[in-house]
Amino acid sequence: MSAPSDDLRVIEALLFASPQPVTEEDIASRLPDGLDVPALLADLQKDYVGRGVEPVKVAGKWSFRTATDLGPRLKIRLKQTRRMSRAALETLAIIAYHQPVTRSEIEEIRGVGLSRGTLDLLLEIGWIRPSGRRRVPGRPLQWRTSQVFLEHFGLDSLDDLPGRDEMKAAGLLDARPDLPPVGRLRDHLDPDADADNEDNEEGEEAED
Repeated sequence: MSAPSDDLRVIEALLFASPQPVTEEDIASRLPDGLDVPALLADLQKDYVGRGVEPVKVAGKWSFRTATDLGPRLKIRLKQTRRMSRAALETLAIIAYHQPVTRSEIEEIRGVGLSRGTLDLLLEIGWIRPSGRRRVPGRPLQWRTSQVFLEHFGLDSLDDLPGRDEMKAAGLLDARPDLPPVGRLRDHLDPDADADNEDNEEGEEAED
């Protein structure tokens, strides 16, 4: 196997040394003008096939990550001090698939009032962010998922969100053939998943 070019070595060193994922623009700024950075990154990925780490693009930025197939062997079990409620998971899914979405729209889709603490929890974790106010009477606040959400779930963009068939295969949706486009998403979630973790603190609240 031939030695990698100096340009590939620069990219490799940059990804290795950077404490944060880097954009292709950042990479290009370290290289001679006119180089095809995406092609060089593709070459670097080929060089790392079968290695313990690999260059991966997540949320539009590049970094080295542990090879996917090694994940199960490197897992570390930690005591979980906070469990995500079913209400929070449903709310996160609704925001991810319907964004930008207001509080009242979330409540309409779930078919139940939303406690203030649910959105506060997702905001504290960093998975959602405010996205301006809807230009309707009352100007309700809209919500979107954040880049932290993409990074945590290993997504390059929202286009990589799983489809309905994938969610059914994972047990997140039941096997009923038809899903309504809007409304009562919770009725179609697997009734056996986290049934003991239903949010009991929800109540009807005025929209922010």
